[in-house]
Amino acid sequence: MLKFGGTSVSERARWDTIGRLAQQRADEHAARVLVVVSALSGVTNALTAVAAGEGDASAAIEALAQRHVDFARELDLDPDTVLGERIARLRALLVDPRFEARPYDWQAELLAQGELLSSTLGAAYLGAQGLDFGWCDARDWLDALAMPNQNAWATRLSVNCIDARDDAWRRRFASQSPRMLLTQGFIARHADGRTAILGRGGSDTSAAYFGALLSARRVEIWTDVPGMFTANPREVPDARLLTRLDYSEAQEIATTGARVLHPRSIKPCRDAGVPMAILDTQRPDLPGTSIDGEAATVPGVKAISRRDGVVLVSMESIGMWQQVGFLADVFERFRRHGLSVDLIGSSETNVTVSLDPGENLVNTDVLAELSADLAQVCKVKVITPCAAITLVGRGMRSLLHKLSEVWATFGQERVHLISQSSNDLNLTFVIDEADAEGLLPELHAALIDSGAMPVQDAGVFGPSWRQIVHGHRVREAPWWMRRRGELLELAQAGTPRYVYDLPTLRARARALAAVEAVDRRFYAIKANAHPVLLRAIVDEGFGLECVSRGELDHVFDVLPRIDPAQVLFTPSFAPRNEYAGAFARGVTVTVDNIEALQRWPDVFRGRSLWLRLDLGRGDGHHAKVVTGGVASKFGLPAPELERFAQCARALDVRITGLHAHLGSGILAPSHWREVHADLAGLADDLGTVETLDIGGGLPVPYKPDAEPFDVDAWASGLAGIKAAWPRYRLAIEPGRFLVAECGVVLARATQVVEKQGVRRVGLDAGMHTLMRPALYDAWHAVHNLSRSDETADTRADVVGPICESGDVIGTARMLPAGTVDGDVMLVADAGAYGFAMANTYNLRPLPQQDVLE
Repeated sequence: MLKFGGTSVSERARWDTIGRLAQQRADEHAARVLVVVSALSGVTNALTAVAAGEGDASAAIEALAQRHVDFARELDLDPDTVLGERIARLRALLVDPRFEARPYDWQAELLAQGELLSSTLGAAYLGAQGLDFGWCDARDWLDALAMPNQNAWATRLSVNCIDARDDAWRRRFASQSPRMLLTQGFIARHADGRTAILGRGGSDTSAAYFGALLSARRVEIWTDVPGMFTANPREVPDARLLTRLDYSEAQEIATTGARVLHPRSIKPCRDAGVPMAILDTQRPDLPGTSIDGEAATVPGVKAISRRDGVVLVSMESIGMWQQVGFLADVFERFRRHGLSVDLIGSSETNVTVSLDPGENLVNTDVLAELSADLAQVCKVKVITPCAAITLVGRGMRSLLHKLSEVWATFGQERVHLISQSSNDLNLTFVIDEADAEGLLPELHAALIDSGAMPVQDAGVFGPSWRQIVHGHRVREAPWWMRRRGELLELAQAGTPRYVYDLPTLRARARALAAVEAVDRRFYAIKANAHPVLLRAIVDEGFGLECVSRGELDHVFDVLPRIDPAQVLFTPSFAPRNEYAGAFARGVTVTVDNIEALQRWPDVFRGRSLWLRLDLGRGDGHHAKVVTGGVASKFGLPAPELERFAQCARALDVRITGLHAHLGSGILAPSHWREVHADLAGLADDLGTVETLDIGGGLPVPYKPDAEPFDVDAWASGLAGIKAAWPRYRLAIEPGRFLVAECGVVLARATQVVEKQGVRRVGLDAGMHTLMRPALYDAWHAVHNLSRSDETADTRADVVGPICESGDVIGTARMLPAGTVDGDVMLVADAGAYGFAMANTYNLRPLPQQDVLE
């Protein structure tokens, strides 16, 4: 069973694809193939406008007729022969006696014409291409089902169908020839013998009904996207393809906003046990989304969706407390107006419900009538337009502790209603529609960062939309794979142990040195101050950035001949003597507040210095590495620049550099371009600035699916801004980007313990060895180096020996099932902020360090 949507039937090349796919399925399975098609793209919308009495009906119908005639010619078909009767029927509806009143049965006949036209064209074209295709009328096989409590609109224009048939029906269907058939979605036969409509998205549901009735091998929904995603990919480019879902999860995702599959299409297939798939007509080689009852249960948020146009109805009555029948009275009024309630929230004196416009005819008249009816029993308030933001996934209640960032985000918005489903599959927030703009990308990122959305599970999560459309920049194989033997030998000398690979360090340094727009490069030594690494970095043309007197002393001890002009001192809340000592060494000093000048004028009088600014915003992979904005301790607020400049002039202080570092692990290459432009604009007002320092924070692809930072795109952006302000030298100060990937931690497995279904592998390295996971929730890959030839097929939490609950290196890491105590374990990408933060907590010794040439 194959269904193709409007965009998939609107071009000749797409019909070629339809024919090819149908023939492939027929050949692969030696079975009958039924193809269900929608109207050409946009046709149903045009017909709906005519049905609603909008615009010039005659002109609209003639435009639709001409569009199909033109498409027939594009398909090398004779329009009169193929479409003559269909177009005549379309035009006849305008002279039908029912036209002026536009009753629902007439509207259904009109709306059906789109599918009848497209299927007629398609069957003729495929037959002309030599394919053994026939045409059948869906209304001969799908019968509308009368449902209780439906209003007149729903019984004609949003029907359900009978989803069970006897063997005689199946034999009659099987008797049709040829083996491949083309039919229509969206339409069915009403009990009165006329046409009924399955509602918007009805073509999906038609395919599902046919699939269930015929016990199909699979129902394939072919569309213009590769499947269901963790969010709307047009709003969230980093949304991940969901490759495998069970029926319930797919139902929730479709119901709460994923328009790629109509919610009503899932139930018939689920009840009949027929698998479904969502596939991309343009990219048929992608895996798409498979939906069936055999999908493994994977706890976690699978998707976040947004529905606009939601209507909230708030009903308040003091008399509802312990009043028997109050809710029955209220919901009877919704039934009376043919309205289906979606979400419900209640308190002692209030009941608030939501109405989904996708499942209801919600207009001003209906709401006015409902409000007048409800006013008889309660005080009514209608809140519109609203947006419903829904998290979908199994085990939502068990995930609440991981959703702190999500709660915090919603805390900044006006939340009207929070609803958690009784089946523990979704959690919904209803907010003003205007507040929902731009919210989904932020929430999606927070879900991944918190671990609530387990994107590392390759059985469920596929590539991102960005990767599908633009390609995936693949990270090169890490250096430690080819140096495994050396690492195992080093581990024999004792663990935990840091090991650094100098070729990797040099490669990262040279990548940045090749960026022509950058004039000065300083390495932030707080990331890793190992003497051998410092010498190698300076040999590659970098200066060094220090943040304490201890770091300054270390630099001049390791590199006594270094030019002080190559050293940058950028402290935070340092004491007076550190500034004085830095000036005495002749290094470039950065100040980030006016109070230092006011309190210690003698230290700064007559000096040249750089000024660190807070541009009012921050960014980064974790809240604790965001170094801009009002919550950050770093930087002089940009609006106070003139006051600082006045104080500086009074002390004969010359501001020769402006600096801004707004966070670490920033993914967007455009970030530094924007900082560059902001600083340049401020520098123009000062007149003494020579250098603009845009900081560091370049990201490292810690996670398996993360892409390497696009240095070329970053460089291109900087070059554009540099061309606009060529008079300023451009400086950067990367840290982690240079050293993170060159370093690993070698450790020994100490114990492997199972506790109530959770497997834990203990290491002799913990938060005293590598603080980043405990401090920043940082992700590091963990590998069993002793068993690198075995499949990593068992999920385990990797923990350390420190007596703290936070002593966790990583959760849900895939390791070989045979992992035992004594195995050499490797923690990857640990060269930055690893040994630099190591400590002797619990009186455990510091790790050792080695450097490989």
